[in-house]
Amino acid sequence: MIYEVKSVQEYLQAIPQDRVETIQTLRQILKANLPPGFTEEIQYGMIGYVVPLSTYPKGYRCKANTPLPFISISSQKNTINFYHMGIYVKPELLHWFVSSYQRYYSSRLDMGKSCMRFKKAEDIPFDLIAELAQKMTVQEVIALYEQQE
Repeated sequence: MIYEVKSVQEYLQAIPQDRVETIQTLRQILKANLPPGFTEEIQYGMIGYVVPLSTYPKGYRCKANTPLPFISISSQKNTINFYHMGIYVKPELLHWFVSSYQRYYSSRLDMGKSCMRFKKAEDIPFDLIAELAQKMTVQEVIALYEQQE
């Protein structure tokens, strides 16, 4: 689901009330663990953590008005989703996350290329997400993005 909102506060008011606490927990974890330089904003109808245009003025896909996305969180119809672009382009990071998840969690990881979907808040590996958030700097995100272009 894409929410037509302009701010994080509007997003939190638009999503189902039973998801707000979980989304807030994810936000707190990301804010506490992301390296300096990322900013929080609404991007693609989700809460996103991006490389701001002030740091990378070329923008995403050479769109001067679109910051480079890194992590997003969203409330979908049946799931809470967590997106991490580093997992999509850095195989060793993907391997670390999947193997760590399997070591500590008994539930099956529902995962796409960069998206993890969680049906219940208790299935979200908050500790692993905190550790994952620390693993890439703004400079590394930019370098990986430029390698893909």
